[in-house]
Amino acid sequence: MPTKNIQVLVIEDDADVRLSCEQAIELEGFSTEGVDSAEKARRLVNADFPGVIVSDIRLPGMDGLSLLRELMVMDATLPIVLITGHGDIAMAVQAMKDGAYDFIEKPFTRDRLIDAVRRALDKRRLTLEVRELRQRIQGHPPIQNWLIGYSSAMEQLRRLISNLADTAIDVLIYGETGTGKDLVAQCLHQFSQRSNKHFVALNCGGLPDTLFESEIFGHEAGAFTGASKRRIGKIEHAQGGTLFLDEIESMPIAMQIKFLRFLQERTIERLGSNTPVAVDCRVIAATKENLEVLVEKGQFRRDLYYRLNVATLELPPLRERREDITLLFEHFVGQAATRHGREPPPMSPLQARELIAHAWPGNIRELRNVAECFVLGLRPSMIVEHSDAPKSLIPLAEAVEIFERSLIADELRRQNGSLARTSEALSIPKATLHDKIRRYGLADGNRRPL
Repeated sequence: MPTKNIQVLVIEDDADVRLSCEQAIELEGFSTEGVDSAEKARRLVNADFPGVIVSDIRLPGMDGLSLLRELMVMDATLPIVLITGHGDIAMAVQAMKDGAYDFIEKPFTRDRLIDAVRRALDKRRLTLEVRELRQRIQGHPPIQNWLIGYSSAMEQLRRLISNLADTAIDVLIYGETGTGKDLVAQCLHQFSQRSNKHFVALNCGGLPDTLFESEIFGHEAGAFTGASKRRIGKIEHAQGGTLFLDEIESMPIAMQIKFLRFLQERTIERLGSNTPVAVDCRVIAATKENLEVLVEKGQFRRDLYYRLNVATLELPPLRERREDITLLFEHFVGQAATRHGREPPPMSPLQARELIAHAWPGNIRELRNVAECFVLGLRPSMIVEHSDAPKSLIPLAEAVEIFERSLIADELRRQNGSLARTSEALSIPKATLHDKIRRYGLADGNRRPL
């Protein structure tokens, strides 16, 4: 089996135990391979190994601890789950201090194994995504790797984010559902000096009022029934990094008062404690509502609104940046095709016009879902209209111009800005193409909307 396809590598010299582990893991839908020695495992693992290791400690030849130390030198982020006998617990605890991800004591249940594997795979997947992102950032204009599009609205947004990212100022993001508020918040964090610290996200609309205070401020042991130990809240967890509060309009009024105090003093008190804790974190809030209107209705505190409404970013809905639609769609199709192991299906001019003319009430999120279905062949039509969705009122002439601009810009990008190759690909004279490039503001058409 090729290394790149292995999600879980099981190292166990007992053939029955090894087979049992492999079968349990495969039944959960994970690809796995089993070997009976550390020496065989080493040949299958490199620094880019996409999976995780499940290894017995006691092995013939090189033991599991020696393998752990060797692999930690190669890649300290590789999750390794150790299988231990009853007498090996102290050894396993020391191994975790040395970098092991988890250990399972024999005899173990199938659920215990799968739980450890699933958590380890989630950690590995996130690590590799971050690593890939950093590699991309080093080789290309970074913010364009995150915020795709060549529309003037996106160019302005990228400029604003670049100006704000490395400042200490808190930011308020406005945008309809699905416009990418969380992605913009991550951009502000990633391109700041806080990027090596935590990015802590909390959806204010996803918590009941009774849990909100404990979740955001933390609590001490015994602060309330069931609080058996201290819990660090989201604000404190963001120490040195960024706290992102989505749907800030849903924050309970009582919590708005306490949160305003934190913004002013940059200290918190855990629930059940009288000791202030200083916290240095940047706050980014996001909303899909007009907070000023909520203030007038008494549904949002005026003083908190003015405290947040200093540096603001307004994200354009997809219907206001139609020239980006086909580029974004191709991007999402490529991602979905890779994820499902399929070839990206070609998009016809008719389908492109259909995409551009659609109203996109769900914005980027809706476009991503349509791309996923397109790759899987789930819809005969690109768009599924809903009776309650707003209809596109774009005039035909404007739709034609947007489609033509998008088509030229996409082809220029594919041809690395070559006028001759773009002219040939689009079957139009170079002079005509040059006029259209100038007309549509694509004079720097060789730019790459990364």
